Parts: sequence; structure tokens; C-alpha cells
Amino acid sequence: MMDVMIVDDEPAARRTLRECCAREPDLRIVGEFGDSRSALEAIRAQPPNLLFLDIQIDATNGISLARGLDPRNLPLIVFVTAYDHYALDAFEVSAVDYLLKPFDDDRFRKTLARVRRRHEAESATDRHALISSVLEQLERGARAVSEARPRVLAESGSRMHMLDVAQVEVVEADRNYVKLTVGREAFHARSTLQQAEKSLQSQPMLRISRSCLINMNHVKEVSRTPRGDFILVMAGGTTVTSSEGFRDPVRHHLERLRFASQEPPVDAVR
Repeated sequence: MMDVMIVDDEPAARRTLRECCAREPDLRIVGEFGDSRSALEAIRAQPPNLLFLDIQIDATNGISLARGLDPRNLPLIVFVTAYDHYALDAFEVSAVDYLLKPFDDDRFRKTLARVRRRHEAESATDRHALISSVLEQLERGARAVSEARPRVLAESGSRMHMLDVAQVEVVEADRNYVKLTVGREAFHARSTLQQAEKSLQSQPMLRISRSCLINMNHVKEVSRTPRGDFILVMAGGTTVTSSEGFRDPVRHHLERLRFASQEPPVDAVR
């Protein structure tokens, strides 16, 4: 029997993994997490045998979480990702298991077959060396992506515009489209919010609600509502508010931006 933890900030992705695991008699789910902080604490307290780990989790990422694990109690890790080429290349070269979203039952079973073989054959030392190798490759790929300046095509009125993703301040879901705010201008593109987030991965995008992403490079002011949600004023003047369900991830992200520990907690910001 292998103890399993699932770490993914998308409820639908966690549900899919949970259902796949439930069909396997030798898997026992001992934890399921949608944020990196709770996941890391739980893994350190009770290391599982197998960890399904999304590469991008809330304001941090799965790479940082994996770096924070105890090498002496390192679980088997299956990275889960919706993208992209540099990540897949890193996995293939290092022979580390991964699941590319969306995946089906057949792909899950093939991955699990490799996991079972590794569970019997690998030592903790072997596992640590393998994971360290793939994390280094993922970090190099992430740096290459962040150094690029991709552009996206969006429309305003009857015209199409090529937008530098570094200039996009806010992305909001709008039925079958997303609304992109650049300064005081608004553009639309036919896309889901998840697809837009992938296209903007070179930027420090933070999801503040189910329907809104913001580029942290453009945040000018932060305040709080009476109920504790965050009000963020962007450089171009747009104001957006976080939802209750994303209050903690936003607060955790803002706390990491402080200069010193003696500063008052973000909860005190008004």
C-alpha cells in the first residue's frame, strides 16, 4: 500500500486525480491540498510514498515546493502540468514521471506502472539525485521563458492588436473570452482564463479570484475591504478585488514581498 498526497490548486484536477487513485487498490490518499504552504507542512510532518505535484501552485510553484522537501524522506513525485515543452523535455531526459493535463485513465495507469517499479527499485539517495536533476532543468527552462517577451493577439473594436504580455495588467474571464487590460485600454481574446494564464506564464501573474488574474509587476496600491478581501490598484488605474476563496493565497504572496519580519502582518493593511 502506498500513501498518496495530491497537490494542485485546481479543484477539478484534484478531483480527477482522487478518482483515478480511488480505483487503485494499492493507493491510499492521505492528503489533498490546493496551496503550497499547507502541502509543504503536511509532507514534512507525514511524508507520503507518492506525491502528485502540480508545477504551478498558487503564488509559488511546485519546483520550490519540491526543493523544500527532506531528501532523506523524499516521496516518489509525479509532476502534473498543463504545459509546456521545456517541462516535458526535462521530464523525458531525467526519466521522471509526469502527467500532462488533460490525461485519461490509460495514461494514468501507465504512469502508475512506472511508479510501482520505481517504488521497489529506488533508494532515497537515487531518488534525490534524480529529482535534483529534473528541478535544475525545470528552473533553467523557467528562466528561459521569463527572459522571453512573447506577444499575444487580441482585439479592440474592429482591429486586432499584438500585445506585449509584459504590458498586460489584468486578465478577466468574460464568457467565452478574456478581457485584457493594458493601462486604460481593454482588449478581448477568445480564450479561457486557464489558457490565458499559460500564455502569460513569463509574467508574475497572481490569481485573485476564479475569474481574475493580475500582473504583480503592475500593482501600485493594496488595501483591504471591511470583510478582509484585498483591493488592488493597478498602474493604469484599474481597481480589482480578491474573492474570499483566494484571500489566503493573495495574503501569503504579499507577505513574501515585505522587507523585514518586524513589519505588521498583511492582515493589518487597510
